Amino acid sequence: MTDRRIVVRDLGRLAYHEAWELQKQLVAERHARRAPDTLLIVEHEPVITVGRGTKDDFLAVAGPSAGGLEIVSVERGGQATWHGPGQIVAYPIVKLRDDRHDLHGWMRALEEATIRTLAEFGLKAGRREGATGVWIDGQRKLCSIGVTATHWITWHGLALNHEPDLSQFAVINPCGFDAAVMTSMRRELVQGAPKRVVVKRQGPVRAFPPRAAVVETLVQHLGATLAPFRESA
Repeated sequence: MTDRRIVVRDLGRLAYHEAWELQKQLVAERHARRAPDTLLIVEHEPVITVGRGTKDDFLAVAGPSAGGLEIVSVERGGQATWHGPGQIVAYPIVKLRDDRHDLHGWMRALEEATIRTLAEFGLKAGRREGATGVWIDGQRKLCSIGVTATHWITWHGLALNHEPDLSQFAVINPCGFDAAVMTSMRRELVQGAPKRVVVKRQGPVRAFPPRAAVVETLVQHLGATLAPFRESA
């Protein structure tokens, strides 16, 4: 099956296990060529996920339960992170071209889409040498990224901190860092700089951007930065 579309599905708020199982299903369907490339957008109920690179001392609090949060071991690379309300999570289920079997390049494309998205809302973000994700001044982390591929079909993805309760990160060492490095769009645009003008397409606005506007912009930029990797693009 040849299909040039990337189907976007906004799942709203969904328990992590449900989105995880849906990813597995879509990977299988994409491998069987029964489905096109799909981009899942979701906001999770609170959960800690640990990737293949997670170290034994990832918990920053005593006890096995991470402050009462469920801990889920997953297939992606990277270390431990928190997901929950106020976060925009994007899972691209994409068949990579034969000449683009490069997950490092794929992660750079996810970063680039996020950097472009943030720029449209007045935030100058970038990368930090030696660390995956999107950062402000190389010191404050706005977006975490962890991926894997099955039959060179990508899954897992990125988590952009729109307006979560950042104190929730304190139960772990997110991605191997102290939780204090984590920031959000709300903190950067409103709390950290209350007089900043947020720029979005038609001109300056002073309201904090709602989830829908950020999702729309992120989807647009992901479509552009991921296109060179897609078998069917």
